[in-house]
Amino acid sequence: MRVVVVGLGYVGTVCSACLASRGHQIVGVDTSEFKVSCIERGESPIVENGLAELIAEGRRAGRLRATTRIAEAMPGADIVLLCVGTPSAEDGSLNLEHVKRAAAEVGAGLPHSGVYTTVVMRSTMLPGSVEGELQPVLERASGRSAGSDFGVAYNPEFLREGTAVGDFFGAEITVIGAAEPRGADAVRRLYDGIGGEIVVTSIRSAEMLKYVNNTFHALKVSFANEIGRLCKRERIDSYEVMELFCRDTRLNLGRNYLMPGFAFGGSCLPKDLRALNSRGRAHGLDLPVIAAVMRSNQQHVDEAIHLIERLRRRRVGVLGLSFKAGTDDLRESPILRVVGTLVGKGYSVLLHDPHIDLDRLLGANRRFVEDEVSYLPERLRAEMRDVVEQSEIVVVGNRSKEYRAVGALLQPGQVLVDLVHGVDRASLVHGEYHGLAW
Repeated sequence: MRVVVVGLGYVGTVCSACLASRGHQIVGVDTSEFKVSCIERGESPIVENGLAELIAEGRRAGRLRATTRIAEAMPGADIVLLCVGTPSAEDGSLNLEHVKRAAAEVGAGLPHSGVYTTVVMRSTMLPGSVEGELQPVLERASGRSAGSDFGVAYNPEFLREGTAVGDFFGAEITVIGAAEPRGADAVRRLYDGIGGEIVVTSIRSAEMLKYVNNTFHALKVSFANEIGRLCKRERIDSYEVMELFCRDTRLNLGRNYLMPGFAFGGSCLPKDLRALNSRGRAHGLDLPVIAAVMRSNQQHVDEAIHLIERLRRRRVGVLGLSFKAGTDDLRESPILRVVGTLVGKGYSVLLHDPHIDLDRLLGANRRFVEDEVSYLPERLRAEMRDVVEQSEIVVVGNRSKEYRAVGALLQPGQVLVDLVHGVDRASLVHGEYHGLAW
């Protein structure tokens, strides 16, 4: 394929060299004479392992060249990769001015490409930037329509400085955000044979993914550093602890706990977070990431309450009371905080849980019910159908399998509030569906 790479910064230079090594014809474009002359001499304008060799190879093979003029590069371009920087503005918002100027120049060149060109944004940008701001720039500058006259896509990059070449060729997943199949197919062909699994999604999801990745990486760094500071005060080898932590790739570094749902609860997580925060304070340590976890969890509970209140109905049925499906453990179950708030505000609330039998509750679990949820016996019903039939709002509070098809029981005018992403929406024939974070 003939590919134009606009912006020969870190991402653009690496992409140019790596794609050229795969046999594509690459023209790099940058306003910097220095960067362009480096490429033309077969040298790397940046320091990166393995990059200089790829650039030299690309130049010798005649598959890589560079210019300062976008118009010169556009004829015959199957794909244009926009790799222009998106720095922060003074208020922390995203500054798209550089990439908009580049998009305008690319748009002006589209009528002269002579082929169906797909413009692919690789710059980091917030959801809505491509379709709401950059696509209109391309259409105005070209006088043509996206989707029919040229393609638009978003392809987030996940390259780490120092290992970027290895990351490019060894990616586990390549994400293509596209609104139409022709543009998606062009990008798919570009990465044929490299980049791991290729996944096509919406442009907005692809834009968001980049921020999710980087935010989580920042969170991991901060979490590990806070644990390190606390371990040092406790005279514990933090590297030994975190090495053991990282060995668990099922719970600690796997998919578990990373899908949006309801707040956490139970007898372990809240108690242990409080204890660790208390120990940190005893050492005079400020551990803001760890300290904020409980506050974040409470805000999620508050959002559930606000969602129910916004529906402006007074008869509420809650299905699923234990903090985890398949158990009868009510201790610090977050749904009980929702129920308690609604009861305190005068809502008519009925409850059901397939695993809660008040006559069989024992020990700390029974004491919790007696001390914290004394209203439970008079509101608990043995049959789910009874709760659904007598409620205007049906709230699903855990992922018990009995509730997956509860939508089939709803009648016109009823509302289903799914706090756990546990209801099969296809079962909902009548009524409304509201998810908490989806």
